[in-house]
Amino acid sequence: MSNSLSAPLKRVLSGMRPTGKLHLGNYMGALHNWVRLQHEYDCYFFIADWHALTTDYADPSQVKQNTLDVVLDWLGAGLDPEKCVLFVQSHVKQHAELHLLFSMITPLGWLERVPTYKEQQENITGKDLSTYGFLGYPLLQSADILIYQADFVPVGQDQVAHVELTREVARRFNYYYPKPNSVREAPHDSLAETAQPLPVLDPILPEPQVLLTPSPKLPGTDGRKMSKSYGNTILLTDPEPVVRQKLKPMVTDPARVRRSDRGNPDICPVGDLHKVFSSPETLAKVYDGCKSASIGCIECKGWVADAVVKELAPIQERRVRYEQDLPLVQEILDVGSKQATARAEQTMQDVRAAMGLSETLVGVAQ
Repeated sequence: MSNSLSAPLKRVLSGMRPTGKLHLGNYMGALHNWVRLQHEYDCYFFIADWHALTTDYADPSQVKQNTLDVVLDWLGAGLDPEKCVLFVQSHVKQHAELHLLFSMITPLGWLERVPTYKEQQENITGKDLSTYGFLGYPLLQSADILIYQADFVPVGQDQVAHVELTREVARRFNYYYPKPNSVREAPHDSLAETAQPLPVLDPILPEPQVLLTPSPKLPGTDGRKMSKSYGNTILLTDPEPVVRQKLKPMVTDPARVRRSDRGNPDICPVGDLHKVFSSPETLAKVYDGCKSASIGCIECKGWVADAVVKELAPIQERRVRYEQDLPLVQEILDVGSKQATARAEQTMQDVRAAMGLSETLVGVAQ
């Protein structure tokens, strides 16, 4: 029985773009950690379908199916709608409203300096990314986070800059629109683009903290980072024969040209997979056998395939159960969206009032 006097759980918010069925890199990079966090925090996890349109606006035909595939993989991986709130971003309209209001106060230079802005423009070819949606997607991310007054955002190191932008947006909003009777620092001489407003005590939008996600090195079948764009992924839905087929030609330690050559699991992509998925006993056999050349790479790949298949089996079993009951999946998302909407609306009522956007313009006479 829970203690009614205990402190409320800290809130965690995170989302994922619907790019289709998830792979092992998605799982170990974020989803595996989310499953753990749902037991420790008040978690809100959303499918960022609006974010998908920032790069795929010209062809949104797959967004709906991709959204379904992502939520099925989430449920298969162990996210429990009884322990966390699962919802679709576009089903909570307050995200768009807060994003619009943030766009009124956010300096353009803040968005242009986000590291991934120019990187993705250079790396994503064949698409016109000279749109406000692409420039402004970190601001939409800020709205996603702040509308739930999240305490923590679980991210990898490469996303820390986005959370820092969110903190800056919250600080600027709270400076311009403090709660009545709240305390704020003495005014700055200027609130130019480069000026940083100081924190406000008891703010409407608390500044979230980063919760760094432990992300083990997980190479794809070609040795590079596992990514759909490289075509080197193992999907959470891949059946056992497909997993084994994908792992057979996986690159290994380049020093092992012949079967008799000694190798080193620490510089081998297959060794990296063993470190994530294999038991300590199997890992010990890998190190001993590889370094002494008493095992070949084919045998080593077979062992890692065993471990990956074992990891995927319960995920796939749960996923199939949900896949066979899609009305239940829809109900989970509907309930989650209602819960998220109710929480988001609480924040928006304070935001609207602070910005002078009251529904009632004339007071009621006493």
